[in-house]
Amino acid sequence: MALPTKHIRSQGPVIKMLGATALTALRRSITGSAPSGPIEVPSPEFRATLSPRPRALIRDYVRFCGGDPSSYKHTLPPHLWPQWGFPLAAKTLVALPYPMFKVLNGGCRVEVKGTLANDEPLEVSARLVNIDENERRAVLEQQVVTGTAANPEAIVATMYAIVPLARPERGGGNKARKQPERVPVDAEELARWKLPADAGLAFALLTGDFNPVHWIPPYARAFGFRNTILHGFASMAKAWEGLVRARYGGSPTAIRSFDVKFTKPLTLPAKVGLYLQTGEDQDQVWIAAAPGASPYLAGTVRGSFDR
Repeated sequence: MALPTKHIRSQGPVIKMLGATALTALRRSITGSAPSGPIEVPSPEFRATLSPRPRALIRDYVRFCGGDPSSYKHTLPPHLWPQWGFPLAAKTLVALPYPMFKVLNGGCRVEVKGTLANDEPLEVSARLVNIDENERRAVLEQQVVTGTAANPEAIVATMYAIVPLARPERGGGNKARKQPERVPVDAEELARWKLPADAGLAFALLTGDFNPVHWIPPYARAFGFRNTILHGFASMAKAWEGLVRARYGGSPTAIRSFDVKFTKPLTLPAKVGLYLQTGEDQDQVWIAAAPGASPYLAGTVRGSFDR
């Protein structure tokens, strides 16, 4: 599909908040200053009432994810939550004494407790739930809850931001190196995608996440990548819609929870597959180049059709 440039006007709040966070991080790196006082965890809750999302934005976003726009005539895709949730989530991190320009998306868990009508205002809240810190990294656990007046906790998203604090020692000392996860060779391929070089820019235009590592090649290379990398939430959304089509008969309300880890950067352009291994109470899901390869995304999914 053509780049959805017309939707940039819908991304003002996300761009504004991400820009403010980036400026705060840059200022601290230059001055060496950091917030003083204890960190409050859980943090205060930030809340907002937002207008309904534009119908054209929903349609083009679902198409980007490989879904059927007609399935969302009256509801919002649950995996679209970063588009309205990021501004509040970013507010929970502003006072933290970490180098936020280094932050990595470690993964997230999305619980679907109800549907979001696409013609009603959204009631959104965000807070920092926990900080798990050691000498190497800090894991920041944030929760974003989205609902409507009729369904106040329809979508509960928990995301894990990882901030590197020190480089790991070469060789890892005497510790045995952990073997990377591999997609089982007998996993079922549900879908295969050819991701173009501008997929990161397209997702940014649809969600407002304009982190330059996803759409400016020189910036991405400066951070050690061969080229731009796809947003973790873009791979999650494509996996979600791939599951809806191939595993849940096209039902957009079938997935009840999706828990994913972003295990390595997905450099663009790329050809990747969506792989599934069914279980008794949940399915395992991967995005990878092929069976037997290390995945870019690894997760578990539960649906209303599962036993």
